[in-house]
Amino acid sequence: MVRPIALALALAATGALGAQAPAGPLDWNALRTEILDRYRALVRIDSTPGRETLVVDYLKQVLEAEGIPTQTFALDPARANLVARLKGNGSKRPLLILAHTDVVPVQREKWPVDPFGAELKDGCIWGRGTKDDKPVLAANLMTMLLLKRRGVMLDRDVIFLAESGEEADTTGVGINFVVREHFDAIDAEFAMTEGGGATISGSRVSRVNIGTAEKLPTRARLVATGTAGHGSVPRLDNPLLRLAAALDKVGRWQTPMRLNDTTRTYFERLAAISPPDRAAVYRTLLDPKAAPAALANAQKVLQEKEPGSYSMLRTSIVPTILKAGVGANVIPSEAEATLDIRSLPGEDIERFYAQMTEIIGDPAVKVVPIPPSRPPSPASRIDTEMYRVLESVARRMNPGTAVMPSMSTGASDQAQLRARGIQSYGVGPASTEEDALNYPAHGDVERLAESSLYPFVEYVWNVVHEVAAQK
Repeated sequence: MVRPIALALALAATGALGAQAPAGPLDWNALRTEILDRYRALVRIDSTPGRETLVVDYLKQVLEAEGIPTQTFALDPARANLVARLKGNGSKRPLLILAHTDVVPVQREKWPVDPFGAELKDGCIWGRGTKDDKPVLAANLMTMLLLKRRGVMLDRDVIFLAESGEEADTTGVGINFVVREHFDAIDAEFAMTEGGGATISGSRVSRVNIGTAEKLPTRARLVATGTAGHGSVPRLDNPLLRLAAALDKVGRWQTPMRLNDTTRTYFERLAAISPPDRAAVYRTLLDPKAAPAALANAQKVLQEKEPGSYSMLRTSIVPTILKAGVGANVIPSEAEATLDIRSLPGEDIERFYAQMTEIIGDPAVKVVPIPPSRPPSPASRIDTEMYRVLESVARRMNPGTAVMPSMSTGASDQAQLRARGIQSYGVGPASTEEDALNYPAHGDVERLAESSLYPFVEYVWNVVHEVAAQK
């Protein structure tokens, strides 16, 4: 196996790092070898939490070999963050392109290939991080290299951030550290990172989602208390029974439905491309005069058929962990459940906790908030120059495709950027629905079709060039 840094030096020695002529349109076919090599080099780095500096070492070598200076910021030396900047004329505020370097752990026995081998098989690159988040990292890296090689004159600085700890940052080594201690190094008008994607149907991209909002983790614990005793003597105040009753009430609670600009536009555009029966469901959600029974039925359809879309409608509550008891013959004095609460942007979470307490209606069951790891953040606007370019490039590269803003039901490090006023947008490579289901990010096995890698890099380049280059 060729080690990533050795590969960078080898490419430099053979002239591949400067092979692209500065004038004329880019020859994307000629760039495929380098794109694939860069991407595979990143996938081959085992950058599970605590090993992110290995990626920074590789990126630093590649960027500085091309004359792009870098800065390294590290709260933990093993989990460094890297920043690079290409200067513009300052007529517009900077554009930040970022990706995280860490990947989730693997269970090697579940993989048919080496999870850090970046093996090419069945038209795909296999390995941990092939979807989350090495494609975005590779596309951002290639964009920086091409901007530098071609001497592109810029109206705004283009800032590259490779950040650690997005998947696991209990000590705040990644975006929290960079935003808190080095925000001046990444402050920008716009940002682009993970959080979007595209769907392949048949042989074409049928839909492109641009991430403009996300729900916020606002988890809590339900703690039920009662009297401890022997298991042979039933008690009415058994905390497990109290907790079970509380969970049943919370599980049946239909939290209020609320649309924002992103989700309203999302369902409008989804209705325009959907079969008549499903389009009717989406339009019912959008109709402020819909009868309560029709609205309830539409939401039920989504809950059963499209749980992800259903979650976009409201602040959601999902019990994920139960904890109680010390023995089969002991009634415990306490039982608790962890609730994964994902709040809509703008949710008054203290009021929400109070409403949940009223729904439970049992003074022996307390709602105990878990401090959030991300700040509340508004949705990014869909009337900005950046969003317009993201949409227009997607349509130009994929004629006839439906392009729509989307709200992630998960969470990302865009929250910290949006909270500081940076309009942040999510992108991602295209995948078939089958591949997204069977080989997802964080799944037992992860892979990306090689044919999806090249157009994604081209998409990122086109967006950055149109937003940042001098007109």
